Amino acid sequence: MIIIKSPQEIARMRVPCRMVAEILAELSALVQPGVTTYDLDRIAEERCREKKARPAFKGYGGFPCSICASPNEGVVHGFANKKPLNAGDIISIDFGVLYDGFYGDSAITLPVGEVNDEKQRLMDTTKASLLAGLSQVRQGAFLSDVSAAVQEVAEAAGFSVVREFVGHGIGRSLHEEPQIPNYGRPGRGPVLRTGMVLAIEPMVNAGTRQVRILEDGWTAVTRDGRPSAHFEHTVAVTDDGVEILTQL
Repeated sequence: MIIIKSPQEIARMRVPCRMVAEILAELSALVQPGVTTYDLDRIAEERCREKKARPAFKGYGGFPCSICASPNEGVVHGFANKKPLNAGDIISIDFGVLYDGFYGDSAITLPVGEVNDEKQRLMDTTKASLLAGLSQVRQGAFLSDVSAAVQEVAEAAGFSVVREFVGHGIGRSLHEEPQIPNYGRPGRGPVLRTGMVLAIEPMVNAGTRQVRILEDGWTAVTRDGRPSAHFEHTVAVTDDGVEILTQL
């Protein structure tokens, strides 16, 4: 069942969503060669505690970290660790917050120093695919219009859309209905209505779309070892279109 949020509930959701955006902005400024994802994870958790919030992911289904940290061929759900990031890497950071009974969720992919043309184009394209999906969010549109727009931008650039992981509704639970694939034909699925809140999150691979899960049971990486990028916003469907809740 898709849960429609009242204006009052969306107002409450703006708070954790803004926290997510602020903390991700701080982490972004810290990403450089030599930094570890353990450092970033610790800072993210500290900022949550300062804001009287909870990291949304830590303990979720047994996940051990506050951020999902996925470098290079990492797709999603990577564990933070003490291995320093190297110049030329890219790092995807997925982060969520629980505050006042509601969740916010967002993801970014960042360069570590200078990166090669393929990685830069992959990041630019994945971000553009998210924006294309967001452009389809409006009352009366079909959910699959969002999915199709993401896929069109990613594949037009010669990249592949991951299919095993999808976006989702969000609110009092981190994952609510509906699921939001990043591929598909337009004009299908649920019709978007004012009050829906969605976490839209394309994951795009430089090579093939196939992924595999590592022995930790969480970390997803590209099967061919080529890089992957991930961007996400939590958004609300409004009478006038879309409000991006996790944007500063």
